[in-house]
Amino acid sequence: MKLRINHHQQKNQIPINIMPKILIIYYSATGNTEKMAQLVASGAKEEKVDVELKKVENTQVKDLLEADGIIIGSPTYYGLPSAAVKKLLDESVKYHGRLEGKVGGAFSSSANIGGGNETTILAILEAFLIHGMIIQGTSKGDHYGPVSIGRPDARAEKQCKELGRRIAQLVLRLTK
Repeated sequence: MKLRINHHQQKNQIPINIMPKILIIYYSATGNTEKMAQLVASGAKEEKVDVELKKVENTQVKDLLEADGIIIGSPTYYGLPSAAVKKLLDESVKYHGRLEGKVGGAFSSSANIGGGNETTILAILEAFLIHGMIIQGTSKGDHYGPVSIGRPDARAEKQCKELGRRIAQLVLRLTK
């Protein structure tokens, strides 16, 4: 867990602990992935962590350094993440080794069953693994991360909230 000095504290006092931070980054052209991101954020917030939800176009690669957990969502384009998400992941190479030990997760939406959701999620998780991040699957539901065909239905909503909770719980355990 990171330590910061509260602006009310004196310089010589011991810094106070702050809540661990989960950064949820997404790209959404139709609003479906954005809805999923909001659901992931609501699940994470249930675990009493600081949650920041950002569109990928409003995210700087240095923002990754400030989070204890990073979750990225993307629609599926030809079985891969959007160009904007891929660009962020490509730029993250400048911080290679500095994301080691952070917790990662991913989610995706597509237009069709078999449209490449899992390959999109795996592409994001592969980049996280190369950074040395910690990835946790699940034996229940969407094993790699939540998927939605079109607008998230009740099943996808449940899976998104569960991803947020699961990542937050793991971050909390690791930052104790």
